[in-house]
Amino acid sequence: MSDKNQHVVIDLEWANLLSPQRRTVLRGGGLVAALAASGLAGSALAQDGAVKRVKDVKPSAPGKSPWGEHTDTAPTPRPVSVRPGEETLPGKPRAYTDIESYHAHIYFDEDSYQKAVLIRKWAAERFQIELGDWNLEPRGPHVTPSFYFGFTNDLLPVIVPWLQLNSLGLTILIHPNTEDPRADHLYYALWVNRSQPVNGYAMKKPGPGEPRVEQIFVNTRPTVKIETSRA
Repeated sequence: MSDKNQHVVIDLEWANLLSPQRRTVLRGGGLVAALAASGLAGSALAQDGAVKRVKDVKPSAPGKSPWGEHTDTAPTPRPVSVRPGEETLPGKPRAYTDIESYHAHIYFDEDSYQKAVLIRKWAAERFQIELGDWNLEPRGPHVTPSFYFGFTNDLLPVIVPWLQLNSLGLTILIHPNTEDPRADHLYYALWVNRSQPVNGYAMKKPGPGEPRVEQIFVNTRPTVKIETSRA
């Protein structure tokens, strides 16, 4: 039978299936029964392996799941805390002097890295900062490539608006440095442009013998006076 004639036969079978006389079959036995009655289930629709007969479906491989049986009936336990290290509501506000310095994390990808290069160059030329290395892969809580620079509190009123106006559209995280790095990255953060996920789940407060707060050690020597619009 030619392909054209075969399609005509299939069209006629479908027309017959959906005719008023066959609607009772659809209501009574369902579509599968109707297909079986018309011969479509085992012939026309099974052409070229488009639909397999139920009896042709192979059973799953023998074995046992490592998760056990009837896992759908297992109770749902409540985690002790989905925010490890988080405390209850504080009794009073924190002192703003708990902030000892700031970090700015500039995020980029393979399409925007040249913008990151320019921001890095501009910042090093204009500010006394601690400029970190390139992170070309996710590192720490940062899930995309990035670089960072640290700066002291006195530069905050200048660097924040400077980054706002010179972000070149990149996502930038600005966070304070206190003795709680997890909260610094997740709760105390400022974002320039769009925010993005930060994997701070495993971040912990400094342990015994570690510095209470991450320190800033300036490693740039500015050579360009920062631009202003004032005469």
